[in-house]
Amino acid sequence: MTPARIRVLLADDTAPYRQLLRLILEQDGNFEIVAEAVDGAEAVRFCTAERPDAVVLDLAMPVLDGLQAIPQIRAASPETAIVVLSGFARGRLDDQALATGASRYVEKGEAFSSIVSTLLEVTTKRSVS
Repeated sequence: MTPARIRVLLADDTAPYRQLLRLILEQDGNFEIVAEAVDGAEAVRFCTAERPDAVVLDLAMPVLDGLQAIPQIRAASPETAIVVLSGFARGRLDDQALATGASRYVEKGEAFSSIVSTLLEVTTKRSVS
């Protein structure tokens, strides 16, 4: 039996980066992109509707930034893992993001393989024991 793919919402206001991330995750084969959001408010709406396994969330977005969106996503879809993907270096906002409810913090400068492995780690609760 083939395991279900991990359902992911991508939330980043930079379209080329979001498209590249989508391509990498889809080529990996473990992920299904269920929606793409261009701001934090849209991310909250999509999480409410789709209840993804994970959301990859940028912090610097218009309308509602990632830090403001985290508690709303957590309230709307408590089982969704939130992986913050930010251009801000660790030590600047990672503690705040994690304290607000993010599952993990990944810098945009890290290798894409780091994002893939982080998503797999935070969604291991889905695996059958």
